[in-house]
Amino acid sequence: MKRLWTTGYRAYELGVFDEKNPKVAVIKDVLQKQLRYQLDSTSEDFWLITGPQMGVERWSIESALTIKVDYPQLKIALMEPYADFAARWNENNQARLAAIKAQVDFAGRVSEKKYESPEQLRAYQNFMLHYTDGALLIYDPEHEGKTVWDWRAINRYREQNADYSMRMIDFDELQEAAEEYSERLRETDEE
Repeated sequence: MKRLWTTGYRAYELGVFDEKNPKVAVIKDVLQKQLRYQLDSTSEDFWLITGPQMGVERWSIESALTIKVDYPQLKIALMEPYADFAARWNENNQARLAAIKAQVDFAGRVSEKKYESPEQLRAYQNFMLHYTDGALLIYDPEHEGKTVWDWRAINRYREQNADYSMRMIDFDELQEAAEEYSERLRETDEE
């Protein structure tokens, strides 16, 4: 069994305030390619484990759901750091989270308590590190965002656990992917 933690920028950190933003399609395309690459090499159960954040975490779930029909070994888990995680989100975003939760294979929480302290977020990171074999991040250390905390935790963990893999997709790679994606769209339009 393989277990992959996916995380990355929040939507607002990328300037995405609408799901129709072309950046979303590019990021989902990149995520699907990464998942397909890993899934093509195994017939064992493969768990994508991520959080509930709007942005890369949500898009990784949506990407996995899109390709799941081709990969029966793919399972999706959504883990919240604490109870009532989305309580301060607007009604639309809460509804979208509920809809995603209904589609995944497993949804749970690391802590059953409501938010009390940053220690719950560290417990979430530790849970993700200890219950996954590797991480896929859409993150660029030259453009810090909230994912810096996960990136640092992963790097510290890897110092003691050399077999823990990390694949990081930075802005240069995203730009390259955007150009390839645009080229494919142009070719499709010309046909």
